[in-house]
Amino acid sequence: MTTAPDQVPAPDPVPTPTSTPTSTPASPALQEAAAGSCTLSPHYGVALAVVILGVGCLALQPLWSGAPLLALAVSAFGLFLLLQTAVLRLEFGADALLVRRQDQLLRRFPYSDCMSWRLFWPGLPALFYFREERSIHLLPVLFDPVTLQSQLRQRLPHLARDAAPQE
Repeated sequence: MTTAPDQVPAPDPVPTPTSTPTSTPASPALQEAAAGSCTLSPHYGVALAVVILGVGCLALQPLWSGAPLLALAVSAFGLFLLLQTAVLRLEFGADALLVRRQDQLLRRFPYSDCMSWRLFWPGLPALFYFREERSIHLLPVLFDPVTLQSQLRQRLPHLARDAAPQE
């Protein structure tokens, strides 16, 4: 059986991208890829540790009558951190560190204003410190600490020597 020279086998169908109307915004994942940004995933370790510490304060009750109040206060703070971990997102944009609550931009920290940064207790990162020209920030690590550190090293390479506290 022979085929005619003018008959070419049909190529496999290739999915074509669907065009989106200009009034519909692209998905957040596509926007991040286009802008070269990275949104950190939540990390519940610090918040859960604070809640467990609060519950553990109840063990002090035989020694101290104020232990239930301390346990309540510490546990309430831990629950607050759990809520913040679930709601807040840290995004590394093209030229700034962005703090978002769901889709709402809360604060923008331009990389050009950053003077130093550190993750305290590298083996068990719990605190994130960074300094701008106008202010100092000390935050609990509510985000993936490995990605946080790698993004800081990538976006602020001139400050990477300040990444760990001096021994």
